[in-house]
Amino acid sequence: MEIGAGGGSIAKMSKMGLLQVGPESAGADPGPACYGRGGENPTVTDADLVLGYLDPDYFLGGTMPLDKTASERALAEKVAKPLGTTTVGAAFGIHDLINETMAAAAKTHIAEKGGNPNIVTISAFGGAGPVHAYGLAKKIGAPRILVPPLAGVGSALGFFTAPVAFDLTRSHRVTLDNANFDEIEALFRELEAEGAAILQQAGKDQTVIFERTLMMRFVGQGAETDLRLEHKSFQLWEKTQIRELFDDIYKKLYGRTYPETPVEFVTFKVRASLPQREFRIPPLRQTTGKLADCVKGERRAFSLVRKEYIPFTVYDRFKLYPGAAMKGPAIIEEKESTIIVGEDAQAGVDEYGFVWIDLLAEVR
Repeated sequence: MEIGAGGGSIAKMSKMGLLQVGPESAGADPGPACYGRGGENPTVTDADLVLGYLDPDYFLGGTMPLDKTASERALAEKVAKPLGTTTVGAAFGIHDLINETMAAAAKTHIAEKGGNPNIVTISAFGGAGPVHAYGLAKKIGAPRILVPPLAGVGSALGFFTAPVAFDLTRSHRVTLDNANFDEIEALFRELEAEGAAILQQAGKDQTVIFERTLMMRFVGQGAETDLRLEHKSFQLWEKTQIRELFDDIYKKLYGRTYPETPVEFVTFKVRASLPQREFRIPPLRQTTGKLADCVKGERRAFSLVRKEYIPFTVYDRFKLYPGAAMKGPAIIEEKESTIIVGEDAQAGVDEYGFVWIDLLAEVR
């Protein structure tokens, strides 16, 4: 599951007199108060800057300096004063509320899937994701965090490496018992022909791959369950096979099913795509090194454990080598993002530059 809370989310006092973050966003223009582009509203980025998690002189690799004073002023006027708290208290409240919001969504999703938050690994990407992943992990009890290379532009990287694909859907509501499989096969073929034509118009002459999906539900139910099918003529399927497939997937998702309740087709979907392009991340060029050479310095930042500012060792991610290991409190900086490692956690780097953060069970 992907859970996000943008750095531009605006913080304010709600009508109920409580702290509220979002859904309004300052966007990129004018952006957070610290951008110095005319934004006057405090945001998550402003809070993270005041808490010491961001370096005002190294935002976007130093190409865009941040105004910490503007952040403090915005937080004091728009949040701290109305709520009767300190500027630091307001900044921590914003950071913690965002983490709590993401944690609530994560817990709900994990519970719906019958999972256990104590064994999951959080994958953090985006500019603000690695800043908040540590706090989120503590909220849900996750033992591990993974921060991939180029985390700050992960979505853009995925966009450029994903295969060209189109999803086409057609609604056709009918119960399984009354369905005509010949008509359904004809419907699927129409969607596939349409998808192939779209890819050809895009100037692609490669082999087109089709993936069929049934969107089904119990009769009277409000939500559908997706069933991906083996790509073969629909006439070759037996109705009993479709029902068994539905019950099997439904039970895996929700822990039980209802064999005596009839099911119905709602929507038929075809994904037409070009072959998956192989994507490889090269290993780090530097194979060995000394941890001391990766240290940029030290910065006081807010501890989520002690609720006060403490010294954090700051590391340059671009200098980290395979096998590098560090204990928190630590901050790992790169051009597009910043990774926070609390004092009850430790981080290590693998051969491809992925940063793995383990929260220490005896401390957590």
